[in-house]
Amino acid sequence: MAGPGEPPEGTPEGVPGGGEDEYRSVVFDESFVRAARLQEFSAQERLDDHAPAVRSRRAWARSGGGRQALILVTLIALAFATAIYMGIRHPYQQPGAQVAEPLRVTLIPLAPRGPVPGGTPADLFEHSPAAQYKAGAEGVTLPAVRATQNFSESQVMAALVSAKEYIVRSALDPDALTGGAVRSVRVLIDPTQLGQFDRSLERPANDGRYAATGWLVRFDPSRVALADQGIRVHGTLAVSEAGPDQLEVSGDHTSVYALRPADAGNGHAGDASLFTVRREVRMRFDRDDLRDHRLEMVQTSVQAGPETCAANAAGWLRPLLAGESAKSDSPAGTNPYAPGRTTASLCGELAPNALPSP
Repeated sequence: MAGPGEPPEGTPEGVPGGGEDEYRSVVFDESFVRAARLQEFSAQERLDDHAPAVRSRRAWARSGGGRQALILVTLIALAFATAIYMGIRHPYQQPGAQVAEPLRVTLIPLAPRGPVPGGTPADLFEHSPAAQYKAGAEGVTLPAVRATQNFSESQVMAALVSAKEYIVRSALDPDALTGGAVRSVRVLIDPTQLGQFDRSLERPANDGRYAATGWLVRFDPSRVALADQGIRVHGTLAVSEAGPDQLEVSGDHTSVYALRPADAGNGHAGDASLFTVRREVRMRFDRDDLRDHRLEMVQTSVQAGPETCAANAAGWLRPLLAGESAKSDSPAGTNPYAPGRTTASLCGELAPNALPSP
């Protein structure tokens, strides 16, 4: 009887170890079988006579990924640069932005014929032409807003709002009026005019260009103080086009201030007097100004009184207070032979009906 490991017919002749020895090299243990990876050919591979499912990549294919990454980085950089360029350049910005012209200033003091009337602020206002004027910013009213040929209604409104804000800050703000901070006015000025603005306040001159009182109403705090915070105002604003890329706003406002001597104290309300300033201003706005909420001052004409004709009002307006008079006053002399800009020596007479009635 054959053994358990031998075939019934016995080991075939000529084969050492029989059939078991013949297949010993291809018999795998269980751990080898479990670790083996099976790979199934696709239908196309089977049709192609078992072509390898994975082919080695050629050198040009391996380098294609690097080129694609480089192209992607370049596109991202271009997009980023374009975004920055569009962010700093406004679509309406014109090449070679123009520098604003210097502000031109005319100061005309108005001298009274006799002594300046005094009293309480309430009585003075009630018996003056300013009796019906509104107080503060309410007196600076906006006209009807309409689009122009080259500017939309919203752009016209933006110009008017900026113009009103400038008038209020430069003529009605008690801090700026009495020698305080002027930053609220300065931030509204076009940057190209800030040099002229700063020099006018630091070294004022009555030369038609560098008068601080051409930019804002100012009183010397060592001489006068406000007797009433309710400044009376009346006037108009008008809009026109100064060109296809510029709006112009003209303002004509009369402001009336109740003043007292600086050393009189708040208890001397009966020592108050009225001081009147008529200010005509021209302001321009290009598209950048409208966007940035700022303006270019073109021209200012100031008539103020009661003052003396000889008063130098370039740095401060110099009111005559209650009981004071101009006496025999005349404008400061002008020398036509002197070099440099001509000093403005205009002077006017303050009409009696411009003062409070007794």
